Amino acid sequence: MTNLFLSPLLIEKVVRAALEEDIGRAGDITSQACIPAGTQARCVLAPRKPGTISGLSVAEAAFRIMDPSVKFEYLAQDGDAIKVVRTPVARISGDARAILTAERTALNFICHMSGIATMTATLVALTNHTKAKVICTRKTMPNLRAFEKYAIRCGGGMNHRFGLDDAVLIKDNHIAVAGGIKQALRAAKASVGHLVKIEIEVDGLDQLREVIEEGADVVLFDNMTPAQMAEGVKMIAGRMKTEASGGISVESAKAVAESGVDMLSSGALTHSAPILDLGLDIEIG
Repeated sequence: MTNLFLSPLLIEKVVRAALEEDIGRAGDITSQACIPAGTQARCVLAPRKPGTISGLSVAEAAFRIMDPSVKFEYLAQDGDAIKVVRTPVARISGDARAILTAERTALNFICHMSGIATMTATLVALTNHTKAKVICTRKTMPNLRAFEKYAIRCGGGMNHRFGLDDAVLIKDNHIAVAGGIKQALRAAKASVGHLVKIEIEVDGLDQLREVIEEGADVVLFDNMTPAQMAEGVKMIAGRMKTEASGGISVESAKAVAESGVDMLSSGALTHSAPILDLGLDIEIG
């Protein structure tokens, strides 16, 4: 997938911090005790289950931060669907101590990111007969948001806003404090620039009618039934983009997408996706 991008500067910063956490003050005392200095090793990185790969460049960074001379050969690309277990996705060779020290940090990143990509690909496959796009939320682990949102794209999904400064999203608590839907929308329109999109959450068709009267760029159907969403889509008649949110899962995604919404947002993609188990296998001989 050639349009994927994850900043090398961010990778370096986050992976280095993760390695520092793991190595501590004395370094990898197990590898230092068991492996003679200068020992070379060859190994492959391979999944234990079928899934979609994400985070190869992050894994590479872990090994190469420990030793820049370590060689990391890509045998797959992020976004690839691996159907046969133990199909190597990378080959690593170089100083054995450096490789073994970085192993767990590299695996933690690529297993987590590939798990997100795999779950995203599952939802995309369930909904690709509709126009609905699968998107993520801000329910991400602190300091890993860019990594997790990158993994969403590897799985064929799309990103929602990256942070509070990307776009206006007026939720139920904003509406309550502002004094109502119209008050919140009018205040937002008066405050932000012309390039900033305004989205607002509704939990019923009565609220939707108010939004239609006032106008917004996107409306979010929060925990509404597919039938209610389908009626809402008809009411909007193309005047706003529509997003479905709340309880989007493998079980519900197909019915929600068939309601006619433009987007399905799922926090579960980042906060509940199981890892895709990958391992580092030493090649002997």
